[in-house]
Amino acid sequence: MKALHRAPLLALLAVTSCGIPATGVVEAGAPASGSLPLTQVYFVGGGGLVAMPRNTDRPGDPEAALRLLMAGPLAGEEASGRRISTEVPALPTAMAVPSAATDEDGNTPPDTPAVTVKGDAMTIRLPPGIDALSDLGVRQMVCTAASAYRLTHPSDTPVGAEVTGGGSWRVTASDEGCPVR
Repeated sequence: MKALHRAPLLALLAVTSCGIPATGVVEAGAPASGSLPLTQVYFVGGGGLVAMPRNTDRPGDPEAALRLLMAGPLAGEEASGRRISTEVPALPTAMAVPSAATDEDGNTPPDTPAVTVKGDAMTIRLPPGIDALSDLGVRQMVCTAASAYRLTHPSDTPVGAEVTGGGSWRVTASDEGCPVR
C-alpha cells in the first residue's frame, strides 16, 4: 500500500529532475515545409480582379511577383468557375521565371519590370516595348506588386504606385480596393 502512495511522488521527481531547464518558445526561423511560400498574383475574372496564389522562391519581392503575373494564368485556371485572363502583356519566356530577378551585377535586366519602394511609395518601371496599359492592367500590376511587398512589410497604410513605361506614359494608383483572397 505504501508503494502506491510513493508512485506519484517518484513520477514527479523523475520528471522534474531530468536536468533539462524549462524554456519558453524558441524562435528558429520559418517552419519546415515541402512547398514554397505563396504570393498573390492578380488576374482578371468576371470583369474584376481576382487574387490567385502562386508559389515563389522570392516571397516579398514585387519584381518576382510581377514576373509571375506577366507569365499569365496557368492552363485551366479558374476563379469561381470562370476562366481568368490578363490585360498585362507577357514577358519573353526566359524572363518569366522568378529566379531571374537580377543579372550577375545585381541589376534588374532591362527587359523585366523594375520596382523601387520608398516607404509606402512604389515605382513600377515596365520593360521597353510595353506602352500604356488599360486601367485594369495597371490595377493588376499595382495589386500584385503591393501584395508581394506587404508579405515582408505589413501595413494598413495604402501603397501608392506610379507605373511608367514606353516613353512618357505614366499613371498613378494605389492598392486600396485590391481584393484579398
